[in-house]
Formats: sequence, structure tokens, C-alpha cells
Amino acid sequence: MIEVRNLTKRYGDRETVKDISFTVEEGHIYGFLGPNGAGKSTTMNIITGYIAATEGQVLINGYDILRQPRKAKACIGYLPEQPPLYSDLTVREYLNFAAEIKGIAKDQRKEAVDAGIAAVMLGDVEGRLIKNLSKGYKQRVGFAQALTGLPQVLILDEPTSGLDPKQIIEIRDLIKKLGENHTVILSSHILSEISAVCDHVIMISDGKIVADDSLENLTAEKSLEEIFLELTDADRMEAMDVIDLAREEQEKGSEENAADAEDSADTETENDAETESEADSDADQEAADTEAAEDISMDSEIHGEMGEEAENESDI
Repeated sequence: MIEVRNLTKRYGDRETVKDISFTVEEGHIYGFLGPNGAGKSTTMNIITGYIAATEGQVLINGYDILRQPRKAKACIGYLPEQPPLYSDLTVREYLNFAAEIKGIAKDQRKEAVDAGIAAVMLGDVEGRLIKNLSKGYKQRVGFAQALTGLPQVLILDEPTSGLDPKQIIEIRDLIKKLGENHTVILSSHILSEISAVCDHVIMISDGKIVADDSLENLTAEKSLEEIFLELTDADRMEAMDVIDLAREEQEKGSEENAADAEDSADTETENDAETESEADSDADQEAADTEAAEDISMDSEIHGEMGEEAENESDI
């Protein structure tokens, strides 16, 4: 259905799309998922022929989007993030104009417009000016324009952007209904939207394809949110790894400091005990020396007394 081969887009020295390749097969609703600035809208614009790639090739039903643009574009219906609406036209006038621009024969335009209005349930407002419609209805007009001419592939870029919760639910139901008869590529950065609508996911990050598989396979072991964070937030994951490593080193350092403090405390205790023991020994030695000195002094006194007695006896 659609083949994207080695697609690259540069703006000066900056690469927004980096040598990506993927295939869109018939009968699926594809979610083209990535963070803001990942290259989703640029890729969509290249696939639809709004801008040219720097390198690579896009084939739609075998037609090269650059070399055979009319045949390739006849196979796709495109809804940009901001639908190109003419607010001073009524819904039917605008869709007639879109049919003419797409090259639909004059005698077939009413039928094509009626089919678009019926598909997205615009019958009640087809005669109203577009500028007087709610944002949800304006988005439906954009869908009807994309469906004009009964293309095989619908490419929708952020189709629920700016809608309220009720309108979002309505648009998601509409996409699922359209998926019954069309192959759909839905570009979004809203995880819940991809999970609710799509059966296949192509994930892009920093201009590169990081995942391309069925939603069932991708979420077999982890949630889509976990997969998204792992594959598209490398800087954050690297930062978390650095933080974890720093935390581990800090904890390790704290444990080592605690062990050193414990060893130091034990050493101080042992030193205190040794000092106390030495002090006790010194005190005992001092006491012993004092006692010995007293004994010597006493012996001297005794010997003195005995000498005096001996002299007295000699005199007698």
C-alpha cells in the first residue's frame, strides 16, 4: 500500500528525519507515535507530497509521490493538524471546491460530496458557514474533505488536537468506523488515543524509527507508556541511570563511612581501655614505689634507733 524507503529530510545542517523505512499494509489502522518534535508531521507531509524529501522514496500503490504525484495523491486523503478550511463557505460549498481541486469529474462531484457528508454525519450542518461551526464539526469537515474521492488510505495528523473530551470520543469512534473501509495512518503523541484506535504502531524518536509492530505484540509484556518512555526518552533514561548510579555510589559511600566510623569508634575504645590500663598500671607502680619508699624510710629509722642503743650500751 505505502512503502517508505530510506527517507531523510534536512533543513540546513539539521536532520529532522533520518533514513527511515517502513511499510503500511492494507486493512489496518496505524498509529504513528512519537514525542513532539520527533519528525511525525514532517514524515506525513513528505508522504502526502506537501514537501519533498532530501533523500529517499515514497511509493503509494506503486506510484512515486514525486515522479507520479497525481496518481499517487489520488490514492490518499490527508487531514493536516490544522484543516485547510475556508470559513466563509458553507460545508457543501467547501466540499464541492475540494472535489473540483482533486480532479473529480463534474457529474460525479455531488455523489462524492454526499458520500463524504454522510460518512462523517454532517447532514444537519451542510448549509451552514464553516466559521459558525464548533471545532469538533470543523474537524469533521476536514475528515469529509479527506474522504472526498474515496481514497484507499487516510492520513490523519493529530486529528483530535484542541478538541474537548466529548469531541475526542466522537472523532475516535469516527476513525474506527472509517478503518472498516480504509487503511488509516493516525499521527499522534497521545498514548491513550493510539491504544484506543490503532492495531499497529510505528514509533519515531529524534527522526528515527524505534519500533514497528502490532499493538498486541508491543504491549505483551509492558504497557505502551513504558515502551514509549524506554524507546523515545533516551536522554531521560540516561539521566535516570546516572542518578541511580550516583545514588548507589552515595549509599555505598555512606556504608563505608559508617563502617569506618564504627572501626574508628572501636579503635578509640581500645585506645581508651589501653590508656586506662596504663594509667592503672602507673598508679599501681606509683603506689608501690611510695610504699617501698616508706619501707626504706622506716628501715632507716629502725636502724638509727638501733645505732643509738648500741652507742649507749658502749658508753655504759
